Amino acid sequence: MDLKLKDKSIVVLASGSGIGKGVALEFAKENAKVMLVGRTEEKLQKAQYDIFKTTNNKPEYFIADITYDDQIRAAIERARALNGSIYALFNNTGGPPPGNFENFLDDDWYSAFNLTLLSYIRAIRYVLPDMKMNGGRIVNNTSSSIKQAIDNLLLSNVFRTGIVGLTKSLAKEFGKYNILVNVVGAGKISTKRVDQIDSIKANKANIPLKEYQDNNAKSIPLKRYGDPQELGKLVTFLCSEANTYITGQNILVEGGMVSAY
Repeated sequence: MDLKLKDKSIVVLASGSGIGKGVALEFAKENAKVMLVGRTEEKLQKAQYDIFKTTNNKPEYFIADITYDDQIRAAIERARALNGSIYALFNNTGGPPPGNFENFLDDDWYSAFNLTLLSYIRAIRYVLPDMKMNGGRIVNNTSSSIKQAIDNLLLSNVFRTGIVGLTKSLAKEFGKYNILVNVVGAGKISTKRVDQIDSIKANKANIPLKEYQDNNAKSIPLKRYGDPQELGKLVTFLCSEANTYITGQNILVEGGMVSAY
């Protein structure tokens, strides 16, 4: 299938490693013009090298902390200057700290909102003029918690569901411009974030991380954790011109782990 992404200008947030890097790699395979965005230049340089080595398509990168409005805007402007009008945006970020209700004060809530939800809103705001003229695709990364809340991840549970409301609303509001907006929700994808969360649980159980993850994988129907590129393949399709009628949807990538409908 020709996804018709060749030379399309695509911005991938938080793409120095993990899910963002896996998504950027899949876009690069389709010969898109990719802008990597992240806080750490060393990670971005490694991601750029790894992607180029695999695909012979060298993405650009821009150093930005997406919790700051001016840095998000600068990243989008740079992508536009180098790669042309923005066709697709993959909104992505690291998760807020784990914990339960009584662990958090107001500052924690404000920080989690700024990181997890407001950063997406701002990025969408800055790509919207391009997409209103030419059409486009937006995919917002969340978590399997949008279907089934995860213990000890209260902040994430709250704001990830906010992203679902945002996505549904934008899909209705901007469909007339041929802007398709969807959500993907990651389950147990092998990333440092998942390792961090699993390490907390492994420590409580007083067992090594690998033993905990091996045991946990047994409860997943596919009997393993996922790879960031597996999520990337879905994102690439949703952002492609092969997707002409899927919008406002929430799609999980979790190997059948979630039992909720």
